[in-house]
Amino acid sequence: MAGPLDGVTVIEFAGLGPAPFCAMLLAQMGAKVVCIGRNDGKARRGPLGRRREHLALDLKTPEGIETALARIAGADALIEGFRPGVMERLGLGPQACRRVQPALVYGRMTGWGQAGPLAHTAGHDINYIALSGALHAVGVPGGAPVPPLNLVGDFGGGGMLLAFGLVCAILQARCTGQGVVVDAAMTDGAALLMSMIYGFKSQGLWGNDRGSNLLDGGAPFYRTYRCADDKWIAVGAIESPFYAQFIERLGAPELLEIGQHDRKRWPELHEAIAARVATRSRDAWEQVFAGTDACVTPVLDLDEAPRHPHNVARGTFASQGEGAWWPAGNAPGYRPLAQDS
Repeated sequence: MAGPLDGVTVIEFAGLGPAPFCAMLLAQMGAKVVCIGRNDGKARRGPLGRRREHLALDLKTPEGIETALARIAGADALIEGFRPGVMERLGLGPQACRRVQPALVYGRMTGWGQAGPLAHTAGHDINYIALSGALHAVGVPGGAPVPPLNLVGDFGGGGMLLAFGLVCAILQARCTGQGVVVDAAMTDGAALLMSMIYGFKSQGLWGNDRGSNLLDGGAPFYRTYRCADDKWIAVGAIESPFYAQFIERLGAPELLEIGQHDRKRWPELHEAIAARVATRSRDAWEQVFAGTDACVTPVLDLDEAPRHPHNVARGTFASQGEGAWWPAGNAPGYRPLAQDS
């Protein structure tokens, strides 16, 4: 079955991190993505460069620019991840591209955005999520803020949000015949991902102290615990029926006498649960909680996750040989609506 973006053409200017991730998402949904890279044969074909047509051009020459504009003229969207002004200096800015394709959706991926005091300064994921408040919220009590890899700025608040913006703008352009510029800034995107947390804060349900809140490891029923073999389990038993199952399967029903949401007693609950979990191996606990609604899972490393039966059944990962795995790129899944009999 053709992907939902079959018939959409995207021109990508080779870059790093969030921009190629965006292009990969669109390609996985069926879009034709043409990645324009340097003419020295070093166009990136790494884990984010799948399902592309690669075109090597020297964008410092009139011939290279002419060829790029010719490809843009037949495209629905463009993705670039350079600092503000770079594409304009090359002669490939929004105005130049609009002249050859008025309906073009021009996607710009930056950390700080196209405007603002920091727009022309360097930065990385950690800087963008620091400015949004997201980084401050991650870590243990009394400890330093912990970078959540580069998932929040580069990918969640960056590439994925740009992909969403591009698809929305393509739909608009097909109705109006007019393209737009999509200004995707990772600071904006990371802040947007924090919408629920800022909402909790405004309601007095979230504090600035790390590791003291419902979803940051402060709650004893939403955190990780070390097992007897020094591996870990993850517990997400927020709802009271799930929490009751967790405590009962843990073999410590007396803990139900302590109020689940009595924050003053959370340290006591955490200590008791940690002591109990430490008596068995991770795999043993996985068997104890299998098939229940206790919301307990093993914490798998990057070698274990691709081999977990659930991931295998869904084809979540694909083998690249010699022990190398990549996410298969089938998310979200698309299936036809059930037919009436």
